[in-house]
Amino acid sequence: MQFSESQSRFLDSVQDALARYDSQLKDINHKIWSNPELAYAEYDAHNHICELFDSLGDEGYSVTRKAYGLETALEVEYTHGSGGRVVAFNAEYDALPGIGHACGHNLIATSSIAAFIAACEAMKSVHNTSGKGFTLRLIGTPAEESGGGKVRLLKQGAYKDIDACLMVHPVPMIPGSPDLMGMATVVEGGFLANDKVKVTFTGKPAHAAAAPWEGINALDAVVSAYVNISMLRQQILPTQKIHGVIVNGGDRPNIIPMSATVDYYIRSPTVKSLKPLTEKVVKCFEAAATATGCKIDYDWGISYDDLKTNMPICESYVSVMRALGHHTLLDNSTQKSTLAGASTDMGNVSYAVPGFHGIFTIPTDGVNHTPQFTKGAGSEEGYKRALYCAAGMAVVACQILVDDKFAADVKKNFEGN
Repeated sequence: MQFSESQSRFLDSVQDALARYDSQLKDINHKIWSNPELAYAEYDAHNHICELFDSLGDEGYSVTRKAYGLETALEVEYTHGSGGRVVAFNAEYDALPGIGHACGHNLIATSSIAAFIAACEAMKSVHNTSGKGFTLRLIGTPAEESGGGKVRLLKQGAYKDIDACLMVHPVPMIPGSPDLMGMATVVEGGFLANDKVKVTFTGKPAHAAAAPWEGINALDAVVSAYVNISMLRQQILPTQKIHGVIVNGGDRPNIIPMSATVDYYIRSPTVKSLKPLTEKVVKCFEAAATATGCKIDYDWGISYDDLKTNMPICESYVSVMRALGHHTLLDNSTQKSTLAGASTDMGNVSYAVPGFHGIFTIPTDGVNHTPQFTKGAGSEEGYKRALYCAAGMAVVACQILVDDKFAADVKKNFEGN
């Protein structure tokens, strides 16, 4: 992981750009964090990001709102010359119900916006005398938490011509562990394949006191399914996860519930190992329906793939971060307990194009998906660390665009895995 000449030529320009745009980046980060929006309803975040680039109109950015048919997706592009390679950055900006940006998507968006701007500025200053073409792209990807925005964007062709796609994700510091600034995500099982299903049991209503024997209790089916799955958890691998909530359990205590619904996530280290686990969970639902006499309906959500690692990108990122003076590891096994069980639709992207989903720590008193993490995601230190990672991503992106050998290594690694 030696710091190369093709990396070093962009380092100063990237850092200069991040310093010049600091106020705009800090502003967009605060706007997203202070106004959390849920999946496919991130209208303000979408508009604020587009307005930022509209205000930089003389810099050559092409802004597309409502990109690829999604109301809150966006695309910003900078192209030089014709042909050449394409590198993209994913910006997430959806939040969680009740607890805001408890997964730090404001920092994900900010780091990708910053990396995109810095890479564009660096390529202008260092590479603009070359006749070789290139394209840099920022893709605003809604609904990572629940709606599979990137999967829908994939189907709409958003990634069809991309040579590499980069992003980073914040996690909490672990007490007693080294303060690791930017880690390359290479640990197997760090991000799991994920199936999502909402199951509705339908029975028959009746007076719960006067004639309960006339009814078919959908809530009993939900409880039975919940217990079945709880018992199944004893027989699954430690790396596999099953968790759910009761969405609806009936209307009134004196009415036998006619309809009841559960919402479950099923996770496993790979898509291959996920399929048999999901089949076992489905049998738990079917057994509950059979036992109670209820009908059963499945509403399957968008499935997420596990994360496919691209080693050349990871190694390049680590070398850049170390050159910037940040304690960075390629093997992030010290953080595996933080990552274990998480899933991302970036996994699907990583199977379509060479991808990078690095992680970085922020100071917070809680893990992801807690109010404490929301506070950390809005901190000054969290913002600074997002920009440190943006510098690393920007340099890697420039290297992919100009270094033919490195780009070939990235492609070979992707096709060989």
